Amino acid sequence: MNCNKNRMEEKLMIRKILALSLVGILAAGLTACGGAPATTDAPAASPAADASSAQTSDGGDAESSPAGGVYKVAYLVNGNLGDKSFFDSAKSGLDELEKAGRIECTTIEMGGTDEDQPRWASTLDEVSADGTYDLIICGTYQMPDYLKDTATNYPDQKYAIFDDTTYVGENSNVVNLSYRQNDMGYLIGVFAAGMTTDTAVENINPDPVVGFVGGVDSPVINDFLLGFIEGAQSVNKDIKVDVRYTNDYVDTAIAKEYGLSMINDNKCDIIWGVAGNAGNGAAEAALETGKAWFIGVDSDQELTFSPDLAALTLTSGLKNIGNSLIWLFDEWDAGNTYWGQEVNLGIAEGGVGIVTDKNFDKYASEETKAAVKAAEESILKGDIKVDSAIGDTSGKVEELKKAVQP
Repeated sequence: MNCNKNRMEEKLMIRKILALSLVGILAAGLTACGGAPATTDAPAASPAADASSAQTSDGGDAESSPAGGVYKVAYLVNGNLGDKSFFDSAKSGLDELEKAGRIECTTIEMGGTDEDQPRWASTLDEVSADGTYDLIICGTYQMPDYLKDTATNYPDQKYAIFDDTTYVGENSNVVNLSYRQNDMGYLIGVFAAGMTTDTAVENINPDPVVGFVGGVDSPVINDFLLGFIEGAQSVNKDIKVDVRYTNDYVDTAIAKEYGLSMINDNKCDIIWGVAGNAGNGAAEAALETGKAWFIGVDSDQELTFSPDLAALTLTSGLKNIGNSLIWLFDEWDAGNTYWGQEVNLGIAEGGVGIVTDKNFDKYASEETKAAVKAAEESILKGDIKVDSAIGDTSGKVEELKKAVQP
């Protein structure tokens, strides 16, 4: 079965007047059904996990799949497919579920410009008013305000939002999917530490110094960083990490400036960019100097870059949105539901990972590859517990940053 956009848009037009009227009625007569915010570490159990321990939106019995076992799903893209990042990743997971006959999916591309944003809200309302979907999915940091309003007006509709935790627990019909970027960071740190003194690789110098260009100095960005430093130190306790923040996720100029300084002043030969598009300025610095390598984030940036920037991107830390959606349906089929909660997905659930083909495979030594694999297995077994900056009030992140600064 294929996602049928045209069918959906025809139905939306038919119901538009009804939807607008219904929104007004619901807004006047309903209030949000919110519980206390909660974060759930995703269980490592298989989809056949005991349903008796399942968490449900109303505290009652575990929910099972719809009659016939096929879910009707609407995927709303606040942009367009073809981004080779989050939107495409989500679609790949939904395509896999649909190919397996587990869902019927309608995908609506709503556009990503400022002018498109009013459509985001109206489409959410219209699809919710349709009343035929078991789950409506959207994602990323631009959607939570729109989703909160709609989820409040349609308390019987179920929603999932990926890579956002803004309103966790405020609507008991919404599950927030987040990702253990600290575990991902640990794997990247192990890799970077293994690479940074391997002078058999071009542009690698003997000094154990790597760089981290983050976006906003915030718990989420520092979660990447904390894992990165801990992973690097597991390989070399004396490694130095030059840490800087752009305070911006769009402008590449400041990241390029930082990258040039890291490379020319502190002998960084590998820089991890964790600042959205802004972080790619560090890749430009590596290209301009011809003295360093870059590591990407969230998606496989070797696939998104121009050939010259892709050639110097050693690997990328991944947020596997598609895998996380498959996991969510696996859990739902097992009777485990997480409405009104945040579910934090890690390596075990396929929520995060590291690119291990292309440049990683080409340039990493067998020793470095083995170290990354061993770190992944140790995290899965629980032998390694990576610290998190989320909710940390101990000051550990600041202390660690100072300790490793060149």
